[in-house]
Amino acid sequence: MAAKKNPLIDFEKSLAELEQLVEKMEQGDLSLEASLQHFERGIALTRTCQTALQQAEQKVAQLLKSNGRAETLPFDLQDSQA
Repeated sequence: MAAKKNPLIDFEKSLAELEQLVEKMEQGDLSLEASLQHFERGIALTRTCQTALQQAEQKVAQLLKSNGRAETLPFDLQDSQA
C-alpha cells in the first residue's frame, strides 16, 4: 500500500522551490529558454500549492462541522498575535 502524501509537506517544499525560482528569475541572468522553463515549473508549483491549500481548507471545514451544519468562525489577526 502506498503511503499517503502529506499535503502540508508538499506545500512547504513547493513554496520554498517557488521562492527560489522567483529569486533566480528576478536576477535577470537567465536566458529566455531558462526563464520559460522556470516559469513553467513555477506554474506547476503554484498549482501544487493551490491544491494543498484547498485540501487544508476542506479539512478545516470538515472539522468545524457541528450537528450537520458548518460553523463559520471569524479569524481575528489581533487574537492570533497575542
